[in-house]
Amino acid sequence: MTNDLTVHIIDDEETPRRSLTLLLVSAGFAVRAHKTVSAFLDQLPLSGRACLIVDVRLSRMDGIELLEQLRALNVDIPAILISGDGDVEMAVRAMKAGASDFIKRPCDDKILIAAINRAAVEIISCGPTPVTTERVTNRLRQLTHREHQVLSAVLEGLQNKMIAFNLGISARTVEVHRANVMAKMEARNLAELMRMVMATGTVTAALPGGSAAASARAWLP
Repeated sequence: MTNDLTVHIIDDEETPRRSLTLLLVSAGFAVRAHKTVSAFLDQLPLSGRACLIVDVRLSRMDGIELLEQLRALNVDIPAILISGDGDVEMAVRAMKAGASDFIKRPCDDKILIAAINRAAVEIISCGPTPVTTERVTNRLRQLTHREHQVLSAVLEGLQNKMIAFNLGISARTVEVHRANVMAKMEARNLAELMRMVMATGTVTAALPGGSAAASARAWLP
């Protein structure tokens, strides 16, 4: 998909930086690769439409800290964070810092390009279309009690096998409930699901003992 969007990549490791650059150039994007955060910041203010792909683990300033700095500077640029060892807590931090998406390495080419295209749409429409709290609440009401339990556990970062053990069901049943949650919440990925939950300020239902809900609430603003 050829367009006038410039994708800025920040990664202090040469091999993944080159690989990502080649992928996006072949996909029709204009790309500017930066070895350091300071090299990218030197380009500000940016001209034209742009989005940012940044590795969470950088040597001097991590990707989340960069997003926080950009927000403080009133620099509005859609940012996709990528990480080889990211967990749910890190993803929540990224969403709070303003990331448009959070993708684990190794990145699936189609998923990454789709995330960039969504960022391009956000720029054209002057920001993402907000999902109202009322809408999210109505979607949450569609979930069964078991689906609420699975949702809370997913937001806590538990894997399917652990969720299955805690709830006394099979891992396959957990997968079915997860798929139902994503469909009923109309979430395309975990990052979008977390944004919805953060918008409501609460997580209803929990695993036995309430640990999941307590943990999820601790991440909310």
